[in-house]
Amino acid sequence: MTDQNAGSTSKTPPGKVSRRDFFGMAWKGLGVFAALEGLGMISAYIFSGKNKLTPETKQMLDAGSVESFAPGSVSAFMGGRFYLARLQDGGFIALSIRCTHLGCSISWEESKKRFICPCHSSAFDISGEVLNPPAARALDYYPVLIENGMVKVDIGTLKERNSFRRDQVVYAT
Repeated sequence: MTDQNAGSTSKTPPGKVSRRDFFGMAWKGLGVFAALEGLGMISAYIFSGKNKLTPETKQMLDAGSVESFAPGSVSAFMGGRFYLARLQDGGFIALSIRCTHLGCSISWEESKKRFICPCHSSAFDISGEVLNPPAARALDYYPVLIENGMVKVDIGTLKERNSFRRDQVVYAT
């Protein structure tokens, strides 16, 4: 007995696709689909459409009335990513919640009247000035505006600083 199929290649009838050709086309199709999806993800990342904030762009957040903040108090605005501090002299400053050392979120310790970073124990006073390193510079701040007795914070403009200065504080007139 001889094997009739031994040594011969099977021919696919006309109009039909062999199994090998079908899987070859399927893999190529999946490869093209994956490449297109990858290009789409890359272009979505590059052209994400996020509004780049220019120095003229303001995103004002209403914090509340001047009277609602007692002198020497600190109020957290986690949605705006800042603490609004009213200094003992009545001035306002909006401090970033990010430590200037490594960017960890700071918290206000009311009992000690200071901000503390849980990562490396940097400490800052109510004006954002460094009390305890390793942070080398004061907390960044957001511009504050007081209009008609209302405190507003421009959360679209974060300002870096090395140390606290009186011109960073805003007073109600």
